[in-house]
Order: sequence, then C-alpha cells, then structure tokens
Amino acid sequence: MTHTDNLPGQIDSLKQHLSVLDCKGEDEVLSEAEIEKMHGIISDIHSLSRINTSICWQQSMLLWLREGDANSEYFHSVLVNRWRRNAIYLIMVDGVLVEGVNPIREPVVSLFASPLKACVVWKGHVRIIFSSRLSFLEDGSLIKSFSLKEVKVVVWDFDSYKSLGPDVINFGFIKDFCLNLKDYIMRFISKFHRNSKLTKGINNNFIALTPKVDSRQKLNV
Repeated sequence: MTHTDNLPGQIDSLKQHLSVLDCKGEDEVLSEAEIEKMHGIISDIHSLSRINTSICWQQSMLLWLREGDANSEYFHSVLVNRWRRNAIYLIMVDGVLVEGVNPIREPVVSLFASPLKACVVWKGHVRIIFSSRLSFLEDGSLIKSFSLKEVKVVVWDFDSYKSLGPDVINFGFIKDFCLNLKDYIMRFISKFHRNSKLTKGINNNFIALTPKVDSRQKLNV
C-alpha cells in the first residue's frame, strides 16, 4: 500500500538512493542485488510520479470546481491585446506601405536571409606564439573519447530549465532520466567523435521577431 503523504519527499528520497547507486556503479561493478534494487527504485519513482501527477490534477480540478475560472475574461483580454499589439499589418518597403501576408513575408525573408548568406572573407593576419608545448600525455587526451563522467559534469552544469532546441526537452528531463538515456547519449557522442559530424538538423531553432517599438512599419537589422 502506497502512502500518498509527502509524495514529492518520497520521490526525492528515492532519487538520492538512486544517485548513490549510480555513482557507485561508475567506480565498480554492482552486485545483482544492487542492480535489482536500482531497478526497483526506478520503478517506484515512476509509480509515485504518476500518482503525484494524478493527485495534483484532481486537486486542480477541485479548486476549479470550487472557485471557478474567475480570471478567464481578464487573461483572455490581455492575450488578445498583446497579440494585436505585436501583430504587423503594414510595413514600409522602399517608401511604399505594403499590406497582406505574402507581400510582407517576402521583404522580411529577404532582409534576414541576406546577412545569414553573406560570405565573410578574412583578410587579416594572425600570428600565434605558444610559450610551451603539450606533453605526449596531454596531446593524447585531446583526441581521447569522451567518458560518461565528463558528459555528466557538462549536463549537470546546465540549468535544469534550459532546453537544447524546439523539442522542449530540457536538461531537467535528461538529469531525471539519465539512467535510461545515458546509453543513447554516449552512442551519439561516440558517433560524433568517430565521424566528426553532427546529425543534420541538430541545431534547428525557431527565429521569432520581437517588436521593440510601438509602430512597426520599418524593417531594420
């Protein structure tokens, strides 16, 4: 029987036990009992997380039924006003006001595409002087494969609410499910180390225009 009191505390306690076993597994081989215990902890974390999510949803529904959606009209009006304020209906192109989706899209795309496609030619001369040389051991470490410990240090150094791309999978998700994802992550990193190429589309991002003035009728980069 699962006690529903202080579920977040129970989940945090299980995660701490899991972290201890995980750290131990990096330094030495875990016994079968420890591996079985680790699997049990992971199963308990998932089970308690689902129960906690269900309870939170029920509590929010009870609150909504009891108090109602008193602020819906206000928030909807704020969102609508903000959308209207940020919408671009007219822009000035070569001294002529342009209106409509397609007529506005063409000059906007061409304006931002030109700097991104521009070819930068470096004509300067840089002279680099090294005061000391790397040892053979240091030289070899530059081409050594990445270890799981190094990857975890990098991942844990990021804010948990930061996301790598448009998929909205943040570092908090990667940290929480590190045991399930580490094999896929290390395979991806090993492939990059071997081929020196990143998967196509890994750096995809959304570019959104953020208006900084009240009257948006001129385009500037």
